[in-house]
Amino acid sequence: MITLLSIIALGFFLGMRHATDPDHVIAVTTIVSRQRSIRHAALIGVLWGLGHTITIVVVGSAIILFGLVIPPRVGLTMELSVGLMLILLGILNLSGITRWISETVTPLHSGQHSHPHGHGDYIHSHPHGHVPEKHGHAEDATPVGWMDRTFGRLGLYQVVRPLAVGIVHGLAGSAAVALLVLTTIRVPSWAVLYLLVFGIGTVAGMMLITATIAVPFTFSERRFVRLNRGLGLVSGLVSLAFGLFIVYQMGFASGLFTHSPIWVPR
Repeated sequence: MITLLSIIALGFFLGMRHATDPDHVIAVTTIVSRQRSIRHAALIGVLWGLGHTITIVVVGSAIILFGLVIPPRVGLTMELSVGLMLILLGILNLSGITRWISETVTPLHSGQHSHPHGHGDYIHSHPHGHVPEKHGHAEDATPVGWMDRTFGRLGLYQVVRPLAVGIVHGLAGSAAVALLVLTTIRVPSWAVLYLLVFGIGTVAGMMLITATIAVPFTFSERRFVRLNRGLGLVSGLVSLAFGLFIVYQMGFASGLFTHSPIWVPR
């Protein structure tokens, strides 16, 4: 007989296991690759887990309590969104790496020149160059893409990004988790509790994963700069490739782009 304690234990450990899914790890790696602190990386894992838990609990509860049925085309679209998100994360990650390469190897302006600056009632100018090490682009600086340069100063952006990634992942996996619960737990309130504990497990699991992933990035940031750039490049390429694979699987292999889509929640 299934007891409440066994539901809590099973939900927590399966939630931790769920956090290790390849698409989850790849997505957070592209974000963690920019972090300089293991503590901040762990926080990214927590935020991802919270976003994932929100959608798992909301959508899963609707399926369990109200009998919500997700049509195949909608289900495939939710999974396709994960692929598109991975492609976007990969491109943003690679844009930061390519920007660093272009500024390090072929800087646009190496000479000195002046720009006027206004300060209240007077204007003055001072000379400066665009050589990386003289203009805030030293080799040990973290490369960033255009979106990170635009919004990176906003603390809200740093919070919303992993949270949004977790929400998208939760949408794609909520149906499978809820259907699994329906086949094993007959009491609706216990089933919803399982979803909540499952979500807490994903938070704990991803916090450990992101902290672990951050170790080579933080260790190599100043000691082995080229290795750090290489790790960032690999994470971006893997995210892009895996995203394209998911888009192909959902769009063509599963028939989302055809008249007869086939979707099996997993």
